[in-house]
Amino acid sequence: MSPVLSPASADAAGVRRRPALLGVSLGYFMVLLDTTVLSVAEPDLARSLHGTLAGLQWAVTGYTVVFGALLLSAGAVADRYGAHRVFRAGIAAFGVASLLSAAAPDLWTLVALRAVLGAAAAACVPASMAMIARLHPEPAERARAVATWAATSGAALVAGPLAGGALVGLAGWRAIFLINVPLAVVVLALVAGRSVHCPRGTRAIDWPAQLLACAAMGLLTDALIALGGGSGVHAAGSAAGAVAAGAAFTVRERRSRAPVIAPAVLRAPGMPAALAAGAAVNFVMTGVLFVLPLVFRQTLGLTAFQTGLAFLPMTLPFAFNPLVTGRIVARTGPRRPVLAGLGLLTAGGLLFGAVLRGGASYPPLVAGLLCTGFGVSFALPALATMVVAAAPDGTAGAAGGLLGAVRQFGATLGVAVMGAFASVGGSSRDPAYALFLAAAVCAAVLLLTPRAAARRTP
Repeated sequence: MSPVLSPASADAAGVRRRPALLGVSLGYFMVLLDTTVLSVAEPDLARSLHGTLAGLQWAVTGYTVVFGALLLSAGAVADRYGAHRVFRAGIAAFGVASLLSAAAPDLWTLVALRAVLGAAAAACVPASMAMIARLHPEPAERARAVATWAATSGAALVAGPLAGGALVGLAGWRAIFLINVPLAVVVLALVAGRSVHCPRGTRAIDWPAQLLACAAMGLLTDALIALGGGSGVHAAGSAAGAVAAGAAFTVRERRSRAPVIAPAVLRAPGMPAALAAGAAVNFVMTGVLFVLPLVFRQTLGLTAFQTGLAFLPMTLPFAFNPLVTGRIVARTGPRRPVLAGLGLLTAGGLLFGAVLRGGASYPPLVAGLLCTGFGVSFALPALATMVVAAAPDGTAGAAGGLLGAVRQFGATLGVAVMGAFASVGGSSRDPAYALFLAAAVCAAVLLLTPRAAARRTP
C-alpha cells in the first residue's frame, strides 16, 4: 500500500517527480523521432555518400531491425539491472552513436551506427515505462503520467519529417543526428536525481536466443533487399541463413527456461491476428515514409523542407486522433477502430497508387496522406488495447513488448519490400506498385481481423 502523504508533502513530491517524467518523455520522443526523421534526407544521403537504393534501405532498416528484435528482451534487461540504469545507459549510448553517425564517412558505416542506435533505443522504451510506474505508484497519477508519455509519440511522428526537412535544408543530412546530442544531455540531466530508483531483479535473460532473433530478422531483411536489387544468389544465401537462424531460435525457445517470447501470449485467442495487424500498419506507414520522399524530391522537385511540410496531412492526425480513438475504444471496444484503420490504410494505398500511375502531382496525394494518417492513428492505439485485453493474466507487459517488436519487424519489411519498387538516380522502377502492395497487405489483414477482434472486445 502506498503511504498517505499530506497535501504539502504530495505537492513537494510532485514537483520533484516532474523533471524526471519530462526527461523520460523527452527520451521517448528522441527515440521515436529517429524512426522517421531520416526519411526526407534519403536523396541527400545518396548524393553525399554515393549510396545505392540498398544502402538507403539499410540506413533505415538497420535501426528498426535491431530495435524490434531487442525489444523482445529489453523489458527483462530493465527488470534485471534496474530500469533507471538501463534507461540512462541507453540515452548516453544514443547520444554518442548519434554524434558518430553525424561524422560517418560512408553509407555502410552509417548503417552500422544506425544499428547501435536501434540497440540504444530498445534499452530506453521498456525502461521508461518501468520508471513511470516507480515515479507514480498511484493508479490515477500513473494514468496521467502514461498519457503524457504516450502523447510524445504523436509529437515525434509529426515532428520527424518536418524537423528532418528543416535540418537538411539548413545544414545537410548530418544535422539530423547532431540534434540528438543536446537532447540526450538534457534527458540525462533531468533523470539524474534520486526521484526514481528502480531495484534490480532476478529475471533471467536468454542471450543466445536474443542473438538468434536479431540474426533471423537481419538476414531476412538482407534477403528481401537483395531480391529487390536483382541479386538472386545473394538473396538465396541470406534467406537460407534466415531460415537456419529462425529454426535455431525456435529450438532454443522450446528448451529455454526464460523464453524470449512467452508461449502463453502467442496462444491467446485473437493474438496472432492482432499482431499481424500491428505489423501491417507499420509496414504501410514506414514503407510510405521511405517511398514518397523519393517521389517528392526526385519527381515533384520539392526541397527537403517542402517534403517535410508535404507530409503534414499524414502526420498531423497522429497528434490528436489517438485521443479520439481512446474514447471510441472505451465506449465500444477496439474492434471498430482497428477495422476503420485498416480500411483507411487500404484506401490510402489505392489512392497513392492511382495518383502515381496517372502522373504524380501533390494535391491528389493529399487524400491518400489523410487516409494513411487517420488509419494509423485509429488502428495502433486500439491494437494496443486489444493485445493487452487478449493477453493472459500477468503477461500484459510481455504482450506489449511483443507487439512493439512485431511492429518494428513490419516497419523493416515495409522498407525492404516497398523500397524494392522505389527509384533512386532516375531508374525506371514504378513506385505506384509499392503503394498498391501496401493496400493489398492491409486488405488481407482486414479480412483476418474481424472475427479475432470480436472474441476479446471488452
